[in-house]
Amino acid sequence: MTQTVLQVNNLTITYSLPKDQRFTAVKGASLEIPAGSTLALVGESGSGKSTLAAAVNLLLPSNGAATSGEITLEGRAIHQLPEKKMREIRGGQIGLVPQDPMSNLNPMMTIGNQIAEALTSHGYTTQQARQRAVLLLEAVGISEAASRFGQYPHEFSGGMRQRVLIAMGMACKPKLLIADEPTSALDVTVQRRVLDQLEQMAQEMGSAVLLITHDIALAAERADQIAVMYQGELVESGPSLDVLKSPQHEYTKRLLAAAPSLNDSFMAIAQEGDSSVVMSVANLTKTYKLRSAKGTTKEISALKGVSFEIQRGTTVSLVGESGSGKSTAANILLGLETPDSGEIRFEGEPLNLKSRKGSLEFRRQVQPVFQNPFASLDPRYTVEQSIIEPLKVHRQGTASEQSARAKELMEQVSLPAALLARLPHELSGGQRQRVAIARALALYPSVIVLDEAVSALDVIVQKQILDLLLELQGRLNLSYLFISHDLAVVRMISHYVHVMKDGEIVESGTPTELFENPQTDYTKQLLSAIPNPDR
Repeated sequence: MTQTVLQVNNLTITYSLPKDQRFTAVKGASLEIPAGSTLALVGESGSGKSTLAAAVNLLLPSNGAATSGEITLEGRAIHQLPEKKMREIRGGQIGLVPQDPMSNLNPMMTIGNQIAEALTSHGYTTQQARQRAVLLLEAVGISEAASRFGQYPHEFSGGMRQRVLIAMGMACKPKLLIADEPTSALDVTVQRRVLDQLEQMAQEMGSAVLLITHDIALAAERADQIAVMYQGELVESGPSLDVLKSPQHEYTKRLLAAAPSLNDSFMAIAQEGDSSVVMSVANLTKTYKLRSAKGTTKEISALKGVSFEIQRGTTVSLVGESGSGKSTAANILLGLETPDSGEIRFEGEPLNLKSRKGSLEFRRQVQPVFQNPFASLDPRYTVEQSIIEPLKVHRQGTASEQSARAKELMEQVSLPAALLARLPHELSGGQRQRVAIARALALYPSVIVLDEAVSALDVIVQKQILDLLLELQGRLNLSYLFISHDLAVVRMISHYVHVMKDGEIVESGTPTELFENPQTDYTKQLLSAIPNPDR
């Protein structure tokens, strides 16, 4: 019989809150993972997925505690182990691959030393740790691993940094690997390569994998079993394709209905009677000079003659892998970067940001919504302060008029006015993104640049935000530049799509043209990398 690596029985986790209040985050959860298999834990933000994973590692915050149940690792109860004993298990028997590599890698330490540190803390000598770190870097697909050993996190791409976290998680050949949203911020081709490498290493070492994700299609493709969490409870579990094809719980059905698919119908509706170009770029080029730790300089061509236009009331999308130039183009359109050459036109006139008056007017008309609303909202500002800040900068209205505008905007993004007094940490991820959209709308802009604005959201909240964006576009005649690595989302919201690779647009067309009849091998490669449960 296959040995059970992780077993969780009737686990309840409660947080202590101010004024003697308590919140139960996990309610009587039970699951088990055999050696060599993968269980995917899926559910929306706040459902209890990461809390359960933190409890397995005994890494709950100080106000959290398991009030009932037990956790066993290969038959050994670990839920009440003292911290000293648990340190021997973390990293050694339980590996962790967290979500955000830039937050989880030390910017002051070299990549190699960070992997070696995980090894020396579990009995490896310095020399052994260095040798194994190089082998691990090679195993996760890092070329020239020996020379890369001495580089720092900022010298690696996002996909490479995520592979480093996989190397660290697998360093001591753990019995259990917890992968908490390991690829949610990666483009589809890098995501596939990273997951292939994680899967291969886990199989070679016979490790059980607990994969935490909000992408149910990814879970179905990669996991043997799926467990669905909702409001702290495990509401459904079973073999992946059984859950996917015959969901029993209403919440699972909602998850599947909200998940974007390349088979979804086109959602965006073009405005009638107005095909004017609100913004255009022609032959944009941008080169960056990067200086290495050895003092040598290398030039990176981020954009090579990029041209496109955005018609009023429509959505133009840029898609491509990390490093393709999407965000560089967005930053140039926002006036945050200056192109080396090329022309930007707004409302038919060449853009001039040198004068303060011209710059202020442009920034009023073109507003951004970024990927991480928690990072783009000041943690010290209330929701109302964040929304009215652009009004103050541009001296729009009196204090009472600004407050009234904030309430109006909250209504537009379907949030209750009662949230205006809250701070960002008191909101969910979807609520924070709605606040970011409300702030972007404050000055009645013509164009909104959405840079991976829904990629970090679970599928239900993502669907709500996409519906909101389309409803606002239809009502306010907004134009969107939508940047995403999620091609299924791009198909749903776009009127026109440009595929970028190595700083160039390699293919363009309507969603129907690109997704049903792609012309370039690169576009076909992007489409084939999208998670497909039938695989």
